Amino acid sequence: MDAPSVTGPADRPWRARLTRGFCALAVRTLFRLRVEGRERFATGPAIYCFNHLNWTDPFVVLATLPGTPRYAMFGPKEEDMTQGARNRLISWTGMAIPYRPAKDDLVGITRRVSAMLAAGWVIAVPGEGRIHRGEHELLPLADGTAYFALRAKVPIIPLAINGTSWLGFRRVIRVRVGEPIEASGRPTHEAVAAMTLRTEAALREMTADFPDPSEPGPFGRWLTELFNDWPEGSRPALGEGDAARLERERDA
Repeated sequence: MDAPSVTGPADRPWRARLTRGFCALAVRTLFRLRVEGRERFATGPAIYCFNHLNWTDPFVVLATLPGTPRYAMFGPKEEDMTQGARNRLISWTGMAIPYRPAKDDLVGITRRVSAMLAAGWVIAVPGEGRIHRGEHELLPLADGTAYFALRAKVPIIPLAINGTSWLGFRRVIRVRVGEPIEASGRPTHEAVAAMTLRTEAALREMTADFPDPSEPGPFGRWLTELFNDWPEGSRPALGEGDAARLERERDA
């Protein structure tokens, strides 16, 4: 069974190969990419859930994942993917699953994701839904990832990215592949909440030992902020963003 069209024709896999090849070349040229836990990469349908520090994170994910199976990725949150050069490029790759911020297409998205997973695809999701400031911080994960996993009976594989909060030429970016979190039971509210918390705990543990990098030079600052969209209005100081505030409240 072939997966339905996502944002572009699914019968043009050369677009996905070209996109992933470019990502691998760019990421490995600009940075030192270190991948830990390669043996835990999915060989069948699964959902990768990764933390989100910077606009480059999806490109790091595409540069990291092995050549098979086929991949798709959630985002960005746009009503109209034909507006803006970035969105048109994402649509052209045929690898993105767009979703409306108003969440008025939940049935359609659920059917699309379920069909892709049933066809053997792997889907990558930025679980927090937005970027945040610190390497050790984590915003609460949206429950959609666990819902899709439970509905399709596929595992969630935590994917922890570190080193992208400040980018610099040949700086280390580390990607850790976590132990698969198996989907068990029906997608009830309780099961979704429990699986979400397990995924969040795994990502928190996997990112905890990476130091916050120092501010880079002009090129690194420019590259870091090139497409960042800060919900706070601008880049917060370390320890002052929404994620840091929620971390303090959690630990209080």
